[in-house]
Amino acid sequence: MAVPKKKISGMKRGHRRSTDALKAPTYVEDKDSGELRRPHHVDLKTGMYRGRQIMEPRDS
Repeated sequence: MAVPKKKISGMKRGHRRSTDALKAPTYVEDKDSGELRRPHHVDLKTGMYRGRQIMEPRDS
């Protein structure tokens, strides 16, 4: 059976686990409305994506 030759140091373990942390979602300011929205997502209030009307604006 394969057994590690020695204990993995805390530094190595930490480097491996560094990508496991939850990150806060990023937001960008919309050029037209000035509101915050997720990058590469449709703006639900206006229904616009990359300068084109994709869907009907949401009433709110």
